[in-house]
Amino acid sequence: MTTKSLSIIVLIGFAILMSCENRSKPSANTMLLNGTVEGLRKGTLYLQKMQDSLLVNIDSVVVDGSPKFQFKTEIESPEIYYLYLNKEDGDSLNDRILFFGEKGEITINTLLKTFESSAKVTGSENQELLQEYRKLARQFDSKNLDYIKAYFEAAKDNSDKKVLDSIQETMNNLVKRRYLYALNFASTHGDNVIAPFIALTEVYDANIKFLDTVASKLTDEVKTSKYGKEFIEFIAARKAEEAEK
Repeated sequence: MTTKSLSIIVLIGFAILMSCENRSKPSANTMLLNGTVEGLRKGTLYLQKMQDSLLVNIDSVVVDGSPKFQFKTEIESPEIYYLYLNKEDGDSLNDRILFFGEKGEITINTLLKTFESSAKVTGSENQELLQEYRKLARQFDSKNLDYIKAYFEAAKDNSDKKVLDSIQETMNNLVKRRYLYALNFASTHGDNVIAPFIALTEVYDANIKFLDTVASKLTDEVKTSKYGKEFIEFIAARKAEEAEK
């Protein structure tokens, strides 16, 4: 074998090796989602997200024997995804896990019987912040339900109007505190996409000056994200509507 032939063989081998390496290694814009659904032996898992106000399937995995799954998809910026399990049991409850998808490796481990409520999501910084936000938000919601119950019981017992007014005022103050909590949380985390997401989904009808404050805290990177762009456009539309009134 000549030296030239040997060089060609080495180059071909190197090219094949690099090609295999590139195929196995995710790109910088890849979200690698993996996990386990304990108890699942057969079924179909779908990776979904919202597109033009519609929930669409991005990819699917057929589970047959092993409860483990894996998805790989390209992602421009962090956004909400859903892991949907088609259980074919006629019950649409507890079959879809909402999570904040982002670049890198994310793991979701859960149980078949309590698919949504048992889900543990790791690897996503925005998901961790979303879970932190919702933990306190649920406390506000729980208190609000207690006040609503108290109001209707008082009304049923023909309580004095002052009692009803007092409960109503307490409810109104709770709503204000919840709004302030959401606005403060968004403002504090302006370097994460969770900020415009919270503003768009939780306090979109807040006073425009408060939304402007949240927008002023966003980093340039967050402003160019999916929810960052939507939030900036939303504020501009709100200002245009208010200017026409």
